[in-house]
Amino acid sequence: MDLLEVKSVSKVYGNGENAVHALKQASFSVPKGEFVAITGESGSGKSTLLNMLGALDIPTSGNVFVSGKDIFAMKERSLTVFRRRNIGFIFQSFNLVPELTVEQNIVFPMLLDYQKPNGKYLEELLRILDLEERRHHLPSQLSGGQQQRVAVGRALIMRPALILADEPTGNLDTQNSNEVIALLKEASRKYEQTIIMITHSRSIAQTADRILEVSDGVVTDFGRCCE
Repeated sequence: MDLLEVKSVSKVYGNGENAVHALKQASFSVPKGEFVAITGESGSGKSTLLNMLGALDIPTSGNVFVSGKDIFAMKERSLTVFRRRNIGFIFQSFNLVPELTVEQNIVFPMLLDYQKPNGKYLEELLRILDLEERRHHLPSQLSGGQQQRVAVGRALIMRPALILADEPTGNLDTQNSNEVIALLKEASRKYEQTIIMITHSRSIAQTADRILEVSDGVVTDFGRCCE
């Protein structure tokens, strides 16, 4: 079953001679549990594509289905709730709340949704993320790699079907980059979560199950990496 379906999605900014076609008729599908890397030069349209998948921006035309639901057919309030419960985001800049501890940052999405965190699952996440000894630390007391692991935990805590990662290793050294990618692959395997990751690194892209390349707004599917 395909967790994500993208059908003829285009995005145009501006009008007439000033129009910029950031995304051109993108169509592809991703099954549940697959780990997909999106590559491309700066300005190629890959961030625009990720924004469409996460409903952070609205396409000029086309449809995006997550778990069979046309996300852009939803009303704004329903979409906000659906996105919070079904789509996790990991950003290059971490975006942690500085006044909250590691544990509080991780469970923050659940509190926004008026849910009580599952204690057993939280403990499992802290162990997998190697943050058990840092659970009461503030972001300012953590290394860059530790902060990104907190961001990964925050994306996982709601058990979303889809995780969107925008250059999650962009601010990390090689060792921490490898650890974050390993965590994402573990989430894909263990929790059957579909992961879409933007990366400039060809070596990191090769660790994914499949590679999509965006060039001048056109999405090309290079298929599964092992084939």
